[in-house]
Amino acid sequence: MQSTKSLTNQFLIAMPGLEDPNFSRTVTYICEHNEQGAMGIIVNRPINIRLGEMLDQLEISSIHTDTRNIPIYLGGPVQTDRGFVIHSGHQTWDSTLQIAPEINITTSRDILEAIAQGRGPTYVLIALGYAGWLSGQIEEEIGTNTWLSSPASANVLFSIPTEQRWQAAAQGLGIDMGFLSVTAGHA
Repeated sequence: MQSTKSLTNQFLIAMPGLEDPNFSRTVTYICEHNEQGAMGIIVNRPINIRLGEMLDQLEISSIHTDTRNIPIYLGGPVQTDRGFVIHSGHQTWDSTLQIAPEINITTSRDILEAIAQGRGPTYVLIALGYAGWLSGQIEEEIGTNTWLSSPASANVLFSIPTEQRWQAAAQGLGIDMGFLSVTAGHA
Protein backbone atom coordinates (compact mmCIF):
# COMPACT_ATOMS: atom_id res chain seq x y z
CA MET A 1 0.00 0.00 0.00
CA GLN A 2 2.94 2.31 0.01
CA SER A 3 2.16 3.63 -3.47
CA THR A 4 -1.57 4.03 -2.74
CA LYS A 5 -3.05 6.74 -0.57
CA SER A 6 -5.24 5.53 2.26
CA LEU A 7 -8.93 6.12 1.73
CA THR A 8 -9.69 6.16 5.46
CA ASN A 9 -12.05 9.06 6.26
CA GLN A 10 -13.08 9.33 2.60
CA PHE A 11 -16.40 8.79 0.87
CA LEU A 12 -16.72 6.24 -1.91
CA ILE A 13 -19.44 7.53 -4.18
CA ALA A 14 -21.02 4.99 -6.53
CA MET A 15 -20.81 6.03 -10.17
CA PRO A 16 -24.15 6.14 -12.03
CA GLY A 17 -23.29 2.98 -13.99
CA LEU A 18 -22.82 0.82 -10.88
CA GLU A 19 -25.74 -1.60 -11.09
CA ASP A 20 -24.89 -3.89 -8.16
CA PRO A 21 -28.05 -3.61 -5.99
CA ASN A 22 -25.88 -3.57 -2.85
CA PHE A 23 -24.09 -0.38 -3.95
CA SER A 24 -26.10 1.42 -6.65
CA ARG A 25 -26.28 5.16 -5.83
CA THR A 26 -24.58 4.70 -2.46
CA VAL A 27 -22.19 6.77 -0.40
CA THR A 28 -19.86 4.63 1.69
CA TYR A 29 -17.83 6.11 4.52
CA ILE A 30 -14.43 4.37 4.61
CA CYS A 31 -13.58 3.62 8.24
CA GLU A 32 -10.37 1.72 7.59
CA HIS A 33 -8.15 1.20 4.55
CA ASN A 34 -4.76 -0.46 4.72
CA GLU A 35 -2.68 -3.13 2.99
CA GLN A 36 -5.13 -5.85 4.06
CA GLY A 37 -8.14 -4.15 2.42
CA ALA A 38 -10.89 -1.71 3.33
CA MET A 39 -14.00 -1.52 5.48
CA GLY A 40 -16.77 1.05 5.19
CA ILE A 41 -20.34 1.85 6.13
CA ILE A 42 -23.00 2.84 3.58
CA VAL A 43 -24.51 6.06 4.91
CA ASN A 44 -27.51 6.61 2.64
CA ARG A 45 -29.52 3.38 2.84
CA PRO A 46 -32.01 3.62 5.72
CA ILE A 47 -33.93 0.44 6.46
CA ASN A 48 -37.38 0.07 7.92
CA ILE A 49 -36.12 -0.15 11.50
CA ARG A 50 -35.84 2.61 14.10
CA LEU A 51 -33.51 2.66 17.09
CA GLY A 52 -36.45 2.09 19.46
CA GLU A 53 -37.05 -1.35 17.95
CA MET A 54 -33.37 -2.21 18.28
CA LEU A 55 -33.28 -1.02 21.89
CA ASP A 56 -36.35 -3.13 22.68
CA GLN A 57 -34.70 -6.24 21.17
CA LEU A 58 -31.55 -5.58 23.20
CA GLU A 59 -33.64 -4.92 26.33
CA ILE A 60 -32.21 -1.41 26.73
CA SER A 61 -34.66 1.07 28.23
CA SER A 62 -34.84 4.50 26.66
CA ILE A 63 -35.81 7.61 28.58
CA HIS A 64 -35.81 9.88 25.51
CA THR A 65 -38.55 9.42 22.95
CA ASP A 66 -36.49 11.24 20.30
CA THR A 67 -33.91 8.44 20.35
CA ARG A 68 -36.57 5.86 19.51
CA ASN A 69 -37.05 7.49 16.08
CA ILE A 70 -33.40 7.51 14.99
CA PRO A 71 -33.21 5.62 11.67
CA ILE A 72 -31.08 2.52 11.24
CA TYR A 73 -29.07 2.12 8.01
CA LEU A 74 -27.99 -0.90 6.00
CA GLY A 75 -24.25 -0.39 6.32
CA GLY A 76 -23.39 -3.02 3.74
CA PRO A 77 -23.96 -6.64 2.79
CA VAL A 78 -21.41 -8.15 5.22
CA GLN A 79 -22.46 -9.27 8.73
CA THR A 80 -25.85 -7.53 8.67
CA ASP A 81 -26.49 -8.73 12.22
CA ARG A 82 -23.56 -6.62 13.53
CA GLY A 83 -24.10 -2.99 14.60
CA PHE A 84 -21.90 0.03 14.02
CA VAL A 85 -22.31 3.56 15.35
CA ILE A 86 -20.53 6.36 13.51
CA HIS A 87 -20.54 9.35 15.83
CA SER A 88 -19.18 12.79 16.60
CA GLY A 89 -17.17 13.92 19.57
CA HIS A 90 -14.22 12.79 21.63
CA GLN A 91 -16.06 10.50 24.05
CA THR A 92 -15.11 6.83 23.73
CA TRP A 93 -16.78 3.59 24.72
CA ASP A 94 -15.59 -0.01 25.17
CA SER A 95 -14.93 -0.47 21.45
CA THR A 96 -14.27 2.89 19.77
CA LEU A 97 -11.96 3.61 16.86
CA GLN A 98 -11.15 7.22 16.04
CA ILE A 99 -11.29 7.75 12.28
CA ALA A 100 -10.84 11.53 12.16
CA PRO A 101 -10.51 14.22 14.85
CA GLU A 102 -14.31 14.53 15.23
CA ILE A 103 -15.52 11.20 13.80
CA ASN A 104 -15.40 7.81 15.52
CA ILE A 105 -16.94 4.41 15.07
CA THR A 106 -18.08 2.29 18.01
CA THR A 107 -19.30 -1.30 18.00
CA SER A 108 -19.98 -1.93 21.70
CA ARG A 109 -23.36 -2.01 23.41
CA ASP A 110 -22.45 0.72 25.91
CA ILE A 111 -22.84 3.47 23.30
CA LEU A 112 -26.44 2.37 22.65
CA GLU A 113 -27.09 2.47 26.39
CA ALA A 114 -25.64 5.99 26.56
CA ILE A 115 -27.75 7.15 23.59
CA ALA A 116 -30.88 5.64 25.18
CA GLN A 117 -30.16 7.52 28.41
CA GLY A 118 -29.43 10.84 26.70
CA ARG A 119 -25.68 10.65 27.41
CA GLY A 120 -24.55 9.71 23.92
CA PRO A 121 -22.79 11.75 21.26
CA THR A 122 -24.49 14.72 19.62
CA TYR A 123 -24.48 13.16 16.16
CA VAL A 124 -24.88 9.45 15.38
CA LEU A 125 -25.42 7.24 12.37
CA ILE A 126 -26.31 3.67 13.30
CA ALA A 127 -25.91 0.86 10.79
CA LEU A 128 -26.26 -2.89 10.56
CA GLY A 129 -23.62 -4.56 8.42
CA TYR A 130 -20.66 -3.17 6.55
CA ALA A 131 -18.97 -3.16 3.15
CA GLY A 132 -15.60 -4.81 2.77
CA TRP A 133 -12.90 -5.02 0.12
CA LEU A 134 -9.90 -7.32 -0.16
CA SER A 135 -6.37 -6.01 -0.56
CA GLY A 136 -6.14 -3.99 -3.79
CA GLN A 137 -9.81 -4.48 -4.68
CA ILE A 138 -10.97 -0.96 -3.90
CA GLU A 139 -8.10 0.55 -5.88
CA GLU A 140 -8.99 -1.66 -8.86
CA GLU A 141 -12.65 -0.65 -8.67
CA ILE A 142 -11.75 3.05 -8.57
CA GLY A 143 -9.49 2.46 -11.58
CA THR A 144 -12.40 0.98 -13.54
CA ASN A 145 -14.65 3.99 -12.81
CA THR A 146 -16.89 2.15 -10.35
CA TRP A 147 -16.38 4.74 -7.61
CA LEU A 148 -15.41 8.34 -7.03
CA SER A 149 -13.53 9.08 -3.83
CA SER A 150 -13.78 12.35 -1.96
CA PRO A 151 -12.85 13.67 1.47
CA ALA A 152 -15.55 12.82 3.99
CA SER A 153 -17.69 15.54 5.48
CA ALA A 154 -19.38 15.40 8.89
CA ASN A 155 -22.10 17.57 7.39
CA VAL A 156 -22.92 14.92 4.76
CA LEU A 157 -22.70 12.14 7.37
CA PHE A 158 -24.90 13.71 9.99
CA SER A 159 -26.86 16.68 8.65
CA ILE A 160 -27.73 16.28 4.97
CA PRO A 161 -31.03 14.41 4.42
CA THR A 162 -30.40 10.78 3.50
CA GLU A 163 -31.86 11.03 -0.01
CA GLN A 164 -29.51 13.94 -0.84
CA ARG A 165 -26.22 12.42 0.40
CA TRP A 166 -25.19 10.81 -2.91
CA GLN A 167 -25.42 14.10 -4.77
CA ALA A 168 -24.02 16.13 -1.82
CA ALA A 169 -20.95 13.89 -1.50
CA ALA A 170 -20.21 14.31 -5.23
CA GLN A 171 -20.74 18.06 -4.99
CA GLY A 172 -17.86 18.09 -2.52
CA LEU A 173 -15.74 17.33 -5.61
CA GLY A 174 -17.61 19.89 -7.71
CA ILE A 175 -19.44 17.14 -9.58
CA ASP A 176 -23.14 17.03 -10.44
CA MET A 177 -24.05 13.33 -10.66
CA GLY A 178 -26.87 14.20 -13.08
CA PHE A 179 -24.30 15.13 -15.72
CA LEU A 180 -22.26 11.92 -15.53
CA SER A 181 -22.72 9.21 -18.13
CA VAL A 182 -23.46 5.64 -17.08
CA THR A 183 -20.73 4.40 -19.44
CA ALA A 184 -17.05 5.14 -19.09
CA GLY A 185 -14.96 6.21 -22.04
CA HIS A 186 -11.23 5.98 -22.56
CA ALA A 187 -9.13 8.43 -24.53
